[in-house]
Amino acid sequence: MRIGILTLPLHTNYGGILQAYALQTVLERMGHKVCLIEKRSKPLRLPLWKAPLVYGKRIVKNLIGHPYPIFYEQKINHELPIIRKNTDKFINKYIIRRIVDDYSEIKETDYDAIVVGSDQVWRPKYFKGKIENAFLDFAKDWNIKRIAYAASFGTDKWEYTQEQTERCGELLKLFNFVSVRETSGINLCISHFGVEAELEPDPTMLLAVEDYIQLFKESDTPKSSGTLLYYILNETPAKEAWIKRLADTKGLIPFNVKSKSNKITSPLADRIQPSVEQWLRGFYDASLIVTDSFHACVFSILFNKTFLVFPNETRGTARIQSLLSSFNINHRMIDIDNSCMEASIDWNDINQILQENKEKFFTTIKSII
Repeated sequence: MRIGILTLPLHTNYGGILQAYALQTVLERMGHKVCLIEKRSKPLRLPLWKAPLVYGKRIVKNLIGHPYPIFYEQKINHELPIIRKNTDKFINKYIIRRIVDDYSEIKETDYDAIVVGSDQVWRPKYFKGKIENAFLDFAKDWNIKRIAYAASFGTDKWEYTQEQTERCGELLKLFNFVSVRETSGINLCISHFGVEAELEPDPTMLLAVEDYIQLFKESDTPKSSGTLLYYILNETPAKEAWIKRLADTKGLIPFNVKSKSNKITSPLADRIQPSVEQWLRGFYDASLIVTDSFHACVFSILFNKTFLVFPNETRGTARIQSLLSSFNINHRMIDIDNSCMEASIDWNDINQILQENKEKFFTTIKSII
């Protein structure tokens, strides 16, 4: 069967890249022809009518001591390919993509099925273009299989307008199968769309840990520089100090697997993201992991590594809470005053749940396509 996957654009988001890779790989191993459908990223452009005002504001910012690139758009267009050169290498090597300028370019005869998911593909502020595209509005009248696999709203709060809710609800009722990644997503689907959804794991959990180990072994990825992996997306001085104290207490060497800085004013060399393989190797080498990232929690579980996770309201704590609950490890959620380090993790129980989830996926997907 010819299957298209529609998800968020791939860039420097390690979890986003690996969930797309995993879903494509699993479906290919089942004998299907699979490709990711991605909307082309366009260079940033500042409208001519807006330029004088915007440039003026940026000049003032610099004059009052708040450095900011005056020609921001040109800077981003030049530097972004350099920042993502390592992650792009993985994407181009392992993920089959079809790049379109608009979803209207896709024809009914191109695919037998389209899978929407995973990641926060149903979060309007993250999806590129109108959110109705993520519910296959361009394929409304087609005779194809429509599947939502582990699609995520990213939050337990409703972020759709009334008009979006009505249109997306109508489109979702056309789907052959609807599943979400978080328990909160089940409630959102039924209460706002009137559609029942099943709970399915993130696609990254459908592959074996050996699949990921093979990726960094094949690329001769060097060993990580420490033993305590901290992968914090929303950094604060308090978190940094807490992690340092934890490392000193445990006799561990802290290390990171992301760029030194994401600030636009930082040197370009400090903003280049490490390779996907190096990111994966970090979990393999770590004795302990501290994070506020959903997918860092996922890979801590896959690699059977002790981990602690800070809540992350900005990026969506609900999805992390749902993940922890599904493995009965809610105690891994912490704050700076409560480390829960003494609470153990039953890896036999977790690995059994992982296996049951995989078996459920294959049973379900084989009944649909």
